[in-house]
Amino acid sequence: MTLTGNLLIGQTPVTGSREAIRAIDPASGQALEPAYRGGSGEHVAQACELAWAAFDAYRETALEQRAQFLESIATQIEALGDALIDRAVAETGLPKARIQGERGRTCTQLRTFARVVRTGEWLDVRVDNAMPERQPLPRADLRQRQVALGPVAVFGASNFPLAFSVAGGDTASALAAGCPVVVKAHGAHPGTSELVGQAVARAVQQCGLPAGVFSLLYGSGREVGIALVSDPRIKAVGFTGSRSGGIALCQAAQARPEPIPVYAEMSSINPVFLFDAALRARAEALAQGFVASLTQGAGQFCTNPGLVIARQGPALQRFITAASEQVAQTAAQTMLTPGICAAYQAGVAALATNANAQVAATGQAAQGPNQCQAKLFVTTAEAFLVDPALQAEVFGAASLVVACASNEQVRQVAEHLEGQLTATLHLDAADIDSARSLLPTLERKAGRLLVNGWPTGVEVCDAMVHGGPFPATSDARSTSVGTAAIQRFLRPVCYQDFPDALLPRALQQDNPLQIRRLLDGKREN
Repeated sequence: MTLTGNLLIGQTPVTGSREAIRAIDPASGQALEPAYRGGSGEHVAQACELAWAAFDAYRETALEQRAQFLESIATQIEALGDALIDRAVAETGLPKARIQGERGRTCTQLRTFARVVRTGEWLDVRVDNAMPERQPLPRADLRQRQVALGPVAVFGASNFPLAFSVAGGDTASALAAGCPVVVKAHGAHPGTSELVGQAVARAVQQCGLPAGVFSLLYGSGREVGIALVSDPRIKAVGFTGSRSGGIALCQAAQARPEPIPVYAEMSSINPVFLFDAALRARAEALAQGFVASLTQGAGQFCTNPGLVIARQGPALQRFITAASEQVAQTAAQTMLTPGICAAYQAGVAALATNANAQVAATGQAAQGPNQCQAKLFVTTAEAFLVDPALQAEVFGAASLVVACASNEQVRQVAEHLEGQLTATLHLDAADIDSARSLLPTLERKAGRLLVNGWPTGVEVCDAMVHGGPFPATSDARSTSVGTAAIQRFLRPVCYQDFPDALLPRALQQDNPLQIRRLLDGKREN
């Protein structure tokens, strides 16, 4: 496939008019061709106008047609073959196997949402038939379904060039809900984004859908992003990135004459609680699993275990010693971008110079540009509870062990935590009562709770929750992974006393779509 450096506004390639961006190969530091000139406010307006023009037709597409569209996107992405894999490797420094796996996950997400669309259960059809004889007042005929919110702006993430990017989970779930999508590609991997964008555009054409169902924009700085969120035709936003970036988008969305929801996944340090019996029984094995999770992909996962909490004593010291030995043996790894590497180095430097934290171990020295040396720090519960800097996310392979004097201090530390994507409990049978007493706190703090596992790795399935209270996300009621992600881009509409011929097919009396409904208070089989 030929890379053009163009924006994609509907089916039309367009040359940008703002400052150009180029991908950087982080392994070599070399700039990659072509240059991608950024879009302007006018380009944003054109893409949003097309999306709005496509909205009413696209949101009422037949379920089978929409499902086939999602499957077609997956097929088109797979058809890109090694061209996509090679470009993504060059733009991210990630291993080929990781990119191949991420392509598989991306296509699985699309096909999973195709399955969801076909069932129609996401429409949440509710029918309360008229009761004209009811006393003292009759009841009208009332029918409810979910409808798409409107065009959605999606911001590609830096750490997942495929699965959280142009055709990633936000785009897949929005398209599944019936929302056209305008994507702002991440500046770190514009070539990967163009290849995937071309694949989506081909699927739009192949399935006979309106051109405005999908557009792809580029831009450095804030112009394109703020213009997108501020455009009155955009009705929701999906974002994965920094806390500062997410907050800026939330503020822009709330400043509009018509505020809109921003589903921003932002910051999480994913605490791991090591309970006494488990720690005594297998401190060294826990250390091995922890370091493997911490250093996977240079720690560039939003579910990276950045905090370990346990009671102080010989068992915790065994864990720290074993983890330190393994961290010291860990080779430096290339990070995604020079900017991410610089931010990581600043974060670990701040901890290293913090009087409340001690360096326990440092990984092997960097052998090339933009490489991450793993770091392990140790602090006390007393220090953690009074020093907000110890709770700051360091995006990369760095973690902090918090030694607590008692179970009460463990509880205090848990209560002190900000909102998280995950919280992990490592326990044995003798720890059940201690874990049970902590669960109410952790349920308030995190979106996913794990026992005897590690938080890195997010399964794409019906039950998954990838979200949590602020600052993990901007809306704790939602998830960005799993089939429930479709609910972010829907709203309920009730139809009262409509003639059957005027009702949408999902609500007609004879149920032509054969959707499972809530009928007069009872769920149909």
